[in-house]
Amino acid sequence: MKNVVIFGAPGAGKGTQSDKIIAKYGFKHFSTGDILRKQIAEGTELGKTAKKFMDEGKLVTDDLIINMIDNELEAVKDASGVIFDGFPRTYAQAEALKVLLNKRGTDVSVMLNIHVDDEELIARLINRGKTSGRSDDNLETIQKRLVTYKEQTTPVIDFYKKEGSCVDINGVGELDTIFADICKAIDSSK
Repeated sequence: MKNVVIFGAPGAGKGTQSDKIIAKYGFKHFSTGDILRKQIAEGTELGKTAKKFMDEGKLVTDDLIINMIDNELEAVKDASGVIFDGFPRTYAQAEALKVLLNKRGTDVSVMLNIHVDDEELIARLINRGKTSGRSDDNLETIQKRLVTYKEQTTPVIDFYKKEGSCVDINGVGELDTIFADICKAIDSSK
C-alpha cells in the first residue's frame, strides 16, 4: 500500500491534485475533517467523544484523531494506497502516524510538499472566495491562515525531510505539469 501525505498551504491545490491522484491510482482519500464528520454522523464512540470536544470549542486531541485514522485504515486495508490530506499537521501527529503505519508493517511512502508563493496563494484564495462564497477567503483571514500554516507545518516538513520521503512539488503552472511531477514522485516512492 502506498501512503501519500499531501501537503501545502491553503490554496496550494491539494484538493485538485488529490482528486487527480484518486482518479489515476484509485487511492482512498483521508481528510481529517471528513473522518471527524463521518464518525460523528455514525455515532461511534470516537465520534461522540470528538463531538464533545467540538461542542466545547476545543480542538480534538491527537490521540483521538489517530484512533479514528487507525479505524479508517483498518476499513481500507486492501486498498492500493491512501492519501492523507490535512494530516499530520504537527510534528507529534507525524510521529504518531509513523508509529501507526509501522504497526501495520508500512510507512509514509512519499510526502508531497506542494509549494506556492504567498502572493499566488492569496490571489487564488481571494478568487476562490468570490466564486465559492467561503467567508474565510478574505485577505485578513487568509494572511492569518498562512502564518499559522507556516508556524505549525515547518516542523512537519522537516520531519519528512529527515525521513527522506519529502518531495517538493512546484504548485504553480499548468495542472497537468504539476500532476506529472506528483505522479513521478508517487511512482518512484517506496
